[in-house]
Amino acid sequence: MGNLADDTAVTHVGEGAYTARLCPDWEIWGPMGGYVASVALRAAGAASPFGRPASFACHYLGVAQFDEVQLTVRTLRSARTALSQRVEMHQGERPILEATVWSVGDVDGLAHDVSEPPDVPGPHELPSIGELLTDEERANRPTFPFWDNIDGKPIGWWAEPPTEPLPPVYRGWLRFVPAATFEDPWVDACRSLVLVDLQSWPSASRQHFGAPMTYIAPSLDLYVAFTDPQPGSDWLLADGYAPVARDGLMTWNGRLWSVDGHLVATGEGQMLCRRLPAG
Repeated sequence: MGNLADDTAVTHVGEGAYTARLCPDWEIWGPMGGYVASVALRAAGAASPFGRPASFACHYLGVAQFDEVQLTVRTLRSARTALSQRVEMHQGERPILEATVWSVGDVDGLAHDVSEPPDVPGPHELPSIGELLTDEERANRPTFPFWDNIDGKPIGWWAEPPTEPLPPVYRGWLRFVPAATFEDPWVDACRSLVLVDLQSWPSASRQHFGAPMTYIAPSLDLYVAFTDPQPGSDWLLADGYAPVARDGLMTWNGRLWSVDGHLVATGEGQMLCRRLPAG
């Protein structure tokens, strides 16, 4: 089991230079994309004078090993209340990820909120996945280490995938373990990176239930806007939708909601279909 704050921490080793060590507790098809993105975000936070990340965008350029990564942070635009940075992540000569990050200071401005969360049961009205599984199902259920870091309460549940296509919608309450919330706003934003990125394949794959699974679809990129941070909300509602898959690409968007209905973050990305080897 991993701790999000500890496992995304970076070490300053020079001007704009940082290192980090990717933890195998976050494995899912290799290091989970939102986790790798979170390490890049922490490097940007370590180099920013501001306490609030505003947005994050990245391209996934390679699958990292669970080992040390090197990060370089460069300033693209610096202003009195905002900073734009580029973060490059490598393992040796191999590029892993390139990101851009905006962070802001204290800013006055217009305010409104007309967002409406989905009408779904709250986390305290639903059983967890652990409670839904029988002992036999729990013992035989294939899984990745990543899922040991997440306590999940699904909205709609089945022990085995349905035999007919479902709408490409993924919804469920999620909470990090062993630590669910974080006071550091840069670590709190990592919750959004992981949980928005997580919505991609679970949304898109539902349209293809009932057919032989001949493809996987790793993410090409990720964009997340940190809309209304709610660091006190231990449970967050993942609200993912993947409306279109065509010509080898699968498009998805995701939202995160707090328990009391605040829109915590929004995001989107593209996945690239890869045919599974025979057998």
